[in-house]
Amino acid sequence: MHEGRVEATSRATPEQVWAIVSDVTRIGQWSHECRTAEWLGDARAAAPGARFRGGNKTGKMAWSRQNEIVAADAPNLLAWRTVPTRLYRDQTEWRIIIERDGDVTTIVQTFEVLKLGLVMERLFYLLVPAHRDRIDALRDDMRRLASVAETVQLEPAS
Repeated sequence: MHEGRVEATSRATPEQVWAIVSDVTRIGQWSHECRTAEWLGDARAAAPGARFRGGNKTGKMAWSRQNEIVAADAPNLLAWRTVPTRLYRDQTEWRIIIERDGDVTTIVQTFEVLKLGLVMERLFYLLVPAHRDRIDALRDDMRRLASVAETVQLEPAS
C-alpha cells in the first residue's frame, strides 16, 4: 500500500489526544508496530524540524527509523516523515488530524509513501507481509489511541 486513511472517534478532547500524539515517547501505548521512540538532539517536543527515532517490530522483523516532524499545529495536526538513509532510502509521511464536533473527537491517521524504489518495494513485500494491507492494524491503532486519550488528565489552565 502506498497510501491509506483510517479514523476513530473518542470522547477525549483534542487536547487529550494531542497530549498523547505530540509526545512521541508514548507511541508504544497505541501503535501496533512502533514500540518505542526517543527524541534526538535537543528536541523535547513536537515542532517542525524536531527529530526522533522510532523502534519498530512486526513479527520477527525489528528496525528503527529516524523521523522528522514536518507540522505541529496543536491540538489539531501532527505530521512527520521518515528520514531516508543509505540503508532505508524510502520516505513515508504520516499525519494525525484531530477534529472536534460537539462531544465527539475524530482522530484521522493518514500515510503516504513519498519515495520507494522498486527494489525496496519488493523487499518490503517479501520481508514485511503486514505492510501489504495495513488498514485494519492502523484502524486498531486509532482505536487504542482514542481509548488511551480518554484517560489523560490535563493540567488546569492557569
